[in-house]
Amino acid sequence: MRVPPAALLATVAGALAVAQEPKSPPSSAPSAADGWIDLMRPDLWRKFDPRWIVTDAVELNPEKTTRLLARPKAAGTIWVNGETGRLPDLITKEEFGDCEVHVEFLIAKNSNSGIKFHAVYEIQILDTFGSKKELSGDSMGGIYPRADDKMGYKHLDKGIAPKVNAAKAPGEWQTLEVVWKSPRFDETGEKTANATVVRAVLNGQVIHENVELKTPTGANWVRKEVPRGPFMLQADHGPVAFRNVKIKPAK
Repeated sequence: MRVPPAALLATVAGALAVAQEPKSPPSSAPSAADGWIDLMRPDLWRKFDPRWIVTDAVELNPEKTTRLLARPKAAGTIWVNGETGRLPDLITKEEFGDCEVHVEFLIAKNSNSGIKFHAVYEIQILDTFGSKKELSGDSMGGIYPRADDKMGYKHLDKGIAPKVNAAKAPGEWQTLEVVWKSPRFDETGEKTANATVVRAVLNGQVIHENVELKTPTGANWVRKEVPRGPFMLQADHGPVAFRNVKIKPAK
């Protein structure tokens, strides 16, 4: 189902109004009049590795489609995670509670990335274009499974599958929009409500609606949950490019 922008905005407004999260401290990052913070600024991340390629164009490497090809351009608006496609993840300096995010990305064939709220709740980015396999949390747009990393890395469940496989082909730009509601806690610190993906839309198709996350994802599922945390772009699992990445904290 394709979602008109007006419908998505209505959902955002209604869901976040009900959330009643304590007001977030004022953001230190500059935001537009509509409240969106442009995250395509190296100074907003804890560490921005100098090997990121800043460019104005990126494509699949015609000689090896599991890699991306990009040439540096100082005034470019696209970030590519280096020549090898593996750099340290990007984690914001600022922490966020309820928010909306907009991420445009491009991956190479068979590549893997993701976005993480609080740096621990992951929505998977993976090349599953044209796949006939059963959808799971490890599919493009899935909410990643819990995992045990003590003896290798083993999934403990299937995660939460997206409603549809909305993945585009490698080398094409894709858009992920998510309305996020953080977990709730009482005055003693006890959790009173799970984190929720209120709505997620991938390439114009709804992939999640009002999905609760009982724990963080991956091996982070054992970590203590908190009301706010940084936003993360995964950059250490394969070639990926990002552009027009922004976040809008709930008021």
